[in-house]
Amino acid sequence: MVGSLSRRQFLGAAIGALGASAMANRAKGAGARPNVLLILADDMGFSDAGCYGGEIDTPNLDRLARGGLRYTQHYSTGRCWPSRAAILTGYYAQQIRRDAVRDLGLGSRQPWAPLVSERLREGGYRCYHHGKWHIDGAPLGNGFERSYQLEDHNRFFAPQDHLLDGEPLPTPDPDSGFYVATAMADHCIECLEDHQRQHRGQPFFSYLAFTSPHFPLHAFQEDIERYRERYSVGWDQVRRDRWLRMRKMGILDADLSEREYGTIPDWNLSETELLQQIGPGEVGRAVPWYSLSAEQKEFQATKMAIHAAMIDRMDREIGRVLDRLEAMGVMDDTLILFASDNGASAEQIIRGDGHDPGAPPGSGASFLCLGPGWSTAANAPLRLHKSWVHEGGISSPLIVHWPRGIGGRGELRRGVGHFVDLPRTFCDLADVPWSHEWAGAQGPPTPGASLAHTFAADLPIEHESLWWHHNGHRALRAGDWKAVARAGEPWELYNLEADRTETRNLVDLHPERVRELAVLWETEADAYHETAKPD
Repeated sequence: MVGSLSRRQFLGAAIGALGASAMANRAKGAGARPNVLLILADDMGFSDAGCYGGEIDTPNLDRLARGGLRYTQHYSTGRCWPSRAAILTGYYAQQIRRDAVRDLGLGSRQPWAPLVSERLREGGYRCYHHGKWHIDGAPLGNGFERSYQLEDHNRFFAPQDHLLDGEPLPTPDPDSGFYVATAMADHCIECLEDHQRQHRGQPFFSYLAFTSPHFPLHAFQEDIERYRERYSVGWDQVRRDRWLRMRKMGILDADLSEREYGTIPDWNLSETELLQQIGPGEVGRAVPWYSLSAEQKEFQATKMAIHAAMIDRMDREIGRVLDRLEAMGVMDDTLILFASDNGASAEQIIRGDGHDPGAPPGSGASFLCLGPGWSTAANAPLRLHKSWVHEGGISSPLIVHWPRGIGGRGELRRGVGHFVDLPRTFCDLADVPWSHEWAGAQGPPTPGASLAHTFAADLPIEHESLWWHHNGHRALRAGDWKAVARAGEPWELYNLEADRTETRNLVDLHPERVRELAVLWETEADAYHETAKPD
């Protein structure tokens, strides 16, 4: 850790092992290792869920939070596929060729980097996958017994590339009522029921990877109608309201960051193209809401209504899965985690079947993206979006629910964690040995740490530092200090204990600190590049 340990960190280091041991004993006292249900949203903002300050109706996530724990400083990688690499292996994506580092691009994982499903399967778990994959290999070859695999990320009503246990499925009729979030939950429930009938004595690992609310914004019209008027107040008011609720909840205590006008990725359509292909209601920048025309306000409010409808529907599908666990009598013995793979997206592109401006917004013939104005609200009060490594891009909600294995109910956990911690946590609680050797190959130590001790109390998570790199954006957090830089720009420095929203750049006040963190970032990048080199 850079600098001296605080008293709280020192105490955490001293009793962390005791807490983990107590959790393991508690699980054994319950008579069985826990089942694990990992639920992952796609491009959902840090404050979208009701239990994280949002105005979207998420009663099922909220009930998990009331009966469980909410983590306030848990991190993703800032992008879809690197996050899945981290959450399934315990390694940074750059270590295992699943994101670029230096001159090395994407590749296949090394033999010593199995998915956690393989580790758990070796330990006696049966593993099931439902939804997005976005990592090398195939589910059935990586420890999963069954899989519904969605590879079409452009269509929610009629996917053209989806597979059941590795076999291609036909494209559904667009008018059939098919919706991918429902299909994923259906498959999850089917696997749970089959497990109950045939494998009741074994624990299970179920990985439910939604594509909601990733673009395109596709939702049932009846779901959109519930939010039709909710966002007419605009993104500036929604940002402020969420910030105030989060402060009241105790999730953070920091200033509201400024809305940043120029937040638009290089690969987006230009503003001229947006107007030509989408229509005059589209807006390519996070401008003040009051500056929009009446037509723009109506169109933008509709887009956020669709985003909310997608999250609402995902929450309903999660509710069906929770109901099935309760009906099976295994809810108390199942560790449930909910997270998002990165922050909300400022992307504005058109793929798939293109966009029909005459089609109802949110229907299968439309192709709309949330855009930077509403993404700023969805990530409120944090800065920037998916793909960046400022707090808005990498902060994930993390809800943990396990009635027989956690301490308080409805409590917050403030320890600083990362997706690389989750595989280690699962294996810790499952009594599955964690080794850096696999398939006869020896790998480097994983950067993750178990979260098990934090289930009992609000204790620190022991990391020397956490490291990020994506699309040229880079960051390193050590203790409360974070150095962060956009691609091609100089380092910024923030003390996140006092300024979680990154509003006060301290680089001029602490030049030695930022140099120290920058050197550490470079050292880590060199090490990961060396690890990722092809044999």
